[in-house]
Amino acid sequence: MLPRYADCCGRLHSDAEPAPDAAALMRSRYSAYVLGLPDYLLATWHASTRPATLEPDPAGLKWLGLEVRRHVVADADHAMVEFVARSKLGGRAHRLHELSRFVRENGRWYYVDGELR
Repeated sequence: MLPRYADCCGRLHSDAEPAPDAAALMRSRYSAYVLGLPDYLLATWHASTRPATLEPDPAGLKWLGLEVRRHVVADADHAMVEFVARSKLGGRAHRLHELSRFVRENGRWYYVDGELR
């Protein structure tokens, strides 16, 4: 059974609590893309690599799912998450396969950057 939005990513999106680990932050960031929450995406992007703004998703983009393949904890404040996000645009299917780096500062996890696979 899937968790309800309010019990999962909704709590993170509302800033009721920080993500407990990098994998949870990855899932919440994916959900933020699906829901069109650019403020959350920017707030969870590390200041050293964060863009000034985000372009909105192209009209007609439909997110289809997220598969977290690996969550590797390097130490208490560094982790990597490998994921595949699927989408569809203009009748064509797309896959985003990335190995993302995360860092924890002051008790909060942040997305740093990613390497496309």
